[in-house]
Amino acid sequence: MNAVIILLITTGGYFFAYFIYGKFLRDRIFKLDPRNQTPAHLYQDGVDYVPARRSILFGHHFATIAGLGPILGPAIGVIWGWLPAFLWVFFGSMFLGAVHDFSILAVSLKNQGKFIGEVAEEIIGKRVKSILQVIIFFMLALAMGVFVLTITILFKMYPQGIIPTFGLIAIALVIGTLLNRYNTPFVITTIIGLVFLVGGVFLGIKFPITGISNTNWSYILLVYAFLASILPVWILLQPRDYLNSFLLYFGLITMFVGVLILRPTIVAPVINTEGNDLPSLFPFLFVTIACGAISGFHCLASSGTTVRQLDNERDARFIGYGSMLAEGMLATLVILAVTAGIGSTKIWYEHYASWSIAGGLQPKLDAFIQGASLFIAQLGIPVEVGKVLLSVIVVSFALTTLDSATRLLRYNVEEIGRSYKIRFLNNRYTSSIVAVASIGYFALMKSGGKSIGIVLWKLFGSLNQLIAGLSLLVVTIYLFRKKVNYHVTFWPMLFMLITISIALIIQLIEFIEAEQKVWSLIIVASVIIILTVWIIIEVIISFRKR
Repeated sequence: MNAVIILLITTGGYFFAYFIYGKFLRDRIFKLDPRNQTPAHLYQDGVDYVPARRSILFGHHFATIAGLGPILGPAIGVIWGWLPAFLWVFFGSMFLGAVHDFSILAVSLKNQGKFIGEVAEEIIGKRVKSILQVIIFFMLALAMGVFVLTITILFKMYPQGIIPTFGLIAIALVIGTLLNRYNTPFVITTIIGLVFLVGGVFLGIKFPITGISNTNWSYILLVYAFLASILPVWILLQPRDYLNSFLLYFGLITMFVGVLILRPTIVAPVINTEGNDLPSLFPFLFVTIACGAISGFHCLASSGTTVRQLDNERDARFIGYGSMLAEGMLATLVILAVTAGIGSTKIWYEHYASWSIAGGLQPKLDAFIQGASLFIAQLGIPVEVGKVLLSVIVVSFALTTLDSATRLLRYNVEEIGRSYKIRFLNNRYTSSIVAVASIGYFALMKSGGKSIGIVLWKLFGSLNQLIAGLSLLVVTIYLFRKKVNYHVTFWPMLFMLITISIALIIQLIEFIEAEQKVWSLIIVASVIIILTVWIIIEVIISFRKR
């Protein structure tokens, strides 16, 4: 199969999805009206509720939900063959992921811009809110604890990405101030930011930073996460993610054009069952490839940072639905990079000889960067320079996920404080301290010589997708009670809850049957399954009461 065919099918499908299905959801299902005031205007506070330009918010949202997910997931998910990975990303992004992201954003808009837990309380009840709060707190703290460790590894792998990554923070502070305090023209400010960003990339290539220990990097990252959480959104997160998104646009466009020029043949098998220690395709493909198809983390971004910055209700389709399709395109290009750009069938089988080998951070990133740099080289960019540029993108987007997710965890902590009348948690400084301390616990505390976050990471994929299913459940009930066509979210919700429940049960059985039992995994997996069943029971009870 020629990679160009896959690329053209994806492009055509996404145009249809955005202009037909996305418009249907916006106008017929959620009935978004540009005349309605958004929460960003109703509750404007200059810190979290700040109306943003559509282009800036798209970049911020896209950078937040993308991160490393659509790179790492597809880069290992192709171990089952290129066709299952492609089909899941293609159909999943259009009819599950984009629907999930957009619908959560729309429902949050209709509920005063509330975070997903408080939205669940409005629609189902207080107990469901409390359960979701616990699950979200655990997932975000665990994921960001592991991300701290991941970023320290990336800094060692790609030291040339450190200067542009941290330089972008300083540039963002300047750009945010110019735009919002001095009313500098938007285009001029963007050009200034991009010039300095490009300069930072070349400085990073010339002066890679080495010699800082992983532990010290971890503390630096935790301090940065705290600052990103407490600073007004307009001064750091908005401009940083907006400028950062240009890096990703550059990568997307150059890879896309490179595939069209090179016209490579996919060398990976259509379906593969030969890898050693390979888990079953169902349900684990749908857990492994999350971002790029559907991810529970996205509902936190939609109902957390994004809804509080949306200037116009009609922009929800562009930002919520459109950015998910852009992420699906990135995931598709990653699939092509590791199946058509990797070299030969022999090399592919060597790289994907087993789950344990291919699943490591470095093998996944190496496979992507090797293939993607070949695509970029078709535009005259030397392969080695392309590898450096891609490594900068990887490092920069990993940090984007950390800062945005820390802020989301802060919102979750504040939500818990409101629920249980713990007043000091409603202060953004104390709630940020709690959030960062929780992330630090999973990053720095050890169990059996390993980080606690690494030990529990085996559950993250299932937990992330579980939140996606539960979020779709909340939207489905909302639509059902509004007497609107709820099938658009009901079937995706049903698929996700069934799939992830099966995955969790299989994982729990494996943990119990393991020779060396890790009791923390057994306990956490059991608790997650119990909480899931509890939520479903609460939903049934809420219907019987009405």
